[in-house]
Amino acid sequence: MNTPKATRRVPRTPLFLKGVRAARRRTQFVGMVARQLDLIAPGTVRVAVAPLVVADRPRTWVDLLDADGRAVATSREQCRAAHGLLSRAFPEADWNTPRVYDARTGYLTAQALAAPAALGLDTMPEARQ
Repeated sequence: MNTPKATRRVPRTPLFLKGVRAARRRTQFVGMVARQLDLIAPGTVRVAVAPLVVADRPRTWVDLLDADGRAVATSREQCRAAHGLLSRAFPEADWNTPRVYDARTGYLTAQALAAPAALGLDTMPEARQ
């Protein structure tokens, strides 16, 4: 015969609150970075960062983009400030690979750079069609 046993119930409210607090912190972080980018260069929604080597010297290319993907008119100091903001916000990111930060979502993603097809640098004949 089955005898009822008391089982321990795990309260789920603390786990729920922990998740809510983490989501709130993430939302506040994304909003703060978006506001800072808008102060640096008004209209900036995306930031593209890529490492370069010019005359055997390492450089960093930074492009500030609006919501439509067009470049926002910026100065060298604005680009430097945007790169500094992102490098401090994401200290664990590998900045030796091209990255794109989207201020709407808060995601910093690795971006593979490709040459335009008009240059004919591709090696696959299928891609030239």
